[in-house]
Amino acid sequence: MKTLACLLAVAGLLFAGCGSKSNTKQAGTNAPVAEGNPLTAPADYLGAMGRAKKLAERTVDLNAINQAVQLFYAQEDRFPKTLKELVDQRYLPQLPEAPAGMRFVYNPQTGQVGVVREAASPPAR
Repeated sequence: MKTLACLLAVAGLLFAGCGSKSNTKQAGTNAPVAEGNPLTAPADYLGAMGRAKKLAERTVDLNAINQAVQLFYAQEDRFPKTLKELVDQRYLPQLPEAPAGMRFVYNPQTGQVGVVREAASPPAR
């Protein structure tokens, strides 16, 4: 009886792995579209949660910096020269860390803060 159950389980896994896999992606992202496979559902869910967490952290950090820049502008009647000036003048306790592989960019003429991907370093020769 145990042998039959094991054989059925192995056969089920083999049939679940058969078939063509599409490499379709969601529009505008690098994330694959969930195909509804119950065997990969936990991994799909955890991957989506990880991406959502990174996006939320980036948004919160960017909003905190933008709010500090606007407060600085309202009180000093000018935009800070650098983001470090926000920390020096105590508008922020410290600059938040940019997400991995990204960095904050700041335009002191307009007060705009953004997040961009860091350029890959050139290969060593």
